[in-house]
Amino acid sequence: MNDASFLSGLAQAVGADALITDPARTAPMLRDHRELYRGHALAVVAPPDIAAVSRLLAHCNQHRIGVVPQGGNTGYCGGATPDASSSQVLLSLARLNRVRAIDVANYTLTAEAGCILADVQKAAASADRYLPLSLGSEGSCMLGGNLSTNAGGLNVIHYGMARELVLGLEVVLADGSVLDVLTGLRKDNTGYDIKSLFLGAEGTLGVITAACLKLHPALRSHATAFVAVTGPEAAVSMLGALRSASGDSVTSFELIPRIGVDLTVKHIPGVSDPLSMPSAWYVLCELSSSRIGDPLGEVLQDTLESALKEGWITDAAVAQNERERGAFWRLRESIPEAQRMDGASLKHDISVPVSQVPRFIEVAGAWVAQHVPQGVLVAYGHLGDGNLHFNINQRAGTQPAQLQAVEPELKRAIHDLVRDFGGSFSAEHGIGQLKVFELERYANPVELELMKRVKKAFDPNNIMNPGKVVRI
Repeated sequence: MNDASFLSGLAQAVGADALITDPARTAPMLRDHRELYRGHALAVVAPPDIAAVSRLLAHCNQHRIGVVPQGGNTGYCGGATPDASSSQVLLSLARLNRVRAIDVANYTLTAEAGCILADVQKAAASADRYLPLSLGSEGSCMLGGNLSTNAGGLNVIHYGMARELVLGLEVVLADGSVLDVLTGLRKDNTGYDIKSLFLGAEGTLGVITAACLKLHPALRSHATAFVAVTGPEAAVSMLGALRSASGDSVTSFELIPRIGVDLTVKHIPGVSDPLSMPSAWYVLCELSSSRIGDPLGEVLQDTLESALKEGWITDAAVAQNERERGAFWRLRESIPEAQRMDGASLKHDISVPVSQVPRFIEVAGAWVAQHVPQGVLVAYGHLGDGNLHFNINQRAGTQPAQLQAVEPELKRAIHDLVRDFGGSFSAEHGIGQLKVFELERYANPVELELMKRVKKAFDPNNIMNPGKVVRI
């Protein structure tokens, strides 16, 4: 079948209005968020409903045409970008954007894959419930992409990754059949947990079209502080003390280096240093509770005073209102943008056990200082769950190409160290096409072979996001 015949059949399957041909609309969809990859598509399609998605996949499977699912296109690893062959169909889930149901008594919400995450959060809040999945891109990322990459974010320490918030899924498989396990059950021991395979599979096994999510009571109380710590080891000690003192009410615990503050103050309008004296390291910590009047502020203040006596901290600013709390969070969430504005950077999304974070920063930081004079280390992130964004920014006076030239050696050294520390080279951003070879290098061989078997079982014609995550 030639392209014209295939496209004619595709239009019949999804409706001519679902085909997007305007280059102004398709161009942003054909490059990834970080502009590492630019692809070309045989067609860009935005089906209006699950039935159209089913017909699209059946048509593509019949003709062995690859399908690349895409949500908000905010990923960091090129997982939602087609290749350059002009032989793949880009499937946008943007039109599947309904919140189907909220079961207040069951603490669940059912929403479609194209819903913007912030809109799902608002829908939960309108029912006096809380969806804890929170990301810097929540104003543009979509639920399907969040689940397909098993997104992490700011609240993992307390609520877990996206996988832990999913009770049920609706998925269209490669042959167009629909797996409907869109249940709100918390207890269901009926064989293999098939739905979990799609969480983190990045569209390589099927297309998530809807999910039933676990909600929590609405948060009524917060206590937030921006703290100057004497180092990462002191930060880990403070984290343990705060978790114990608060009854494990710590919902976020972010490690920030001095350069992170400097970059945001320099590049982001309205951001200011919360403390008067500089420190090499900081922590942004937050306690949360669903109870009105919960004395979180007292717990936080008492822990900070104890931490001062222990020599773990040197100063702290406790948010007195929502404006100050928002200012602290704006600083933290603006670090990636400030990095981009400051120049080229090499990024590593790694995790190690929380107890090993200080030693990892020491060892890996020393390697960078010795071997990468073209760059400066910017290591920050979710200390509460052991996830660091271990980035190297272009040093002033160097050219981007000088930094980029050391990327292969740098990546190998950092990822080898991560392995030695019992960690992961992909903590929360997935594999996509960027890290396929890293997965092949570092994955347990038996585990990798099982992944390939699962891929072949679900997608024998290899049409689902081919070339991403695993190669078969």
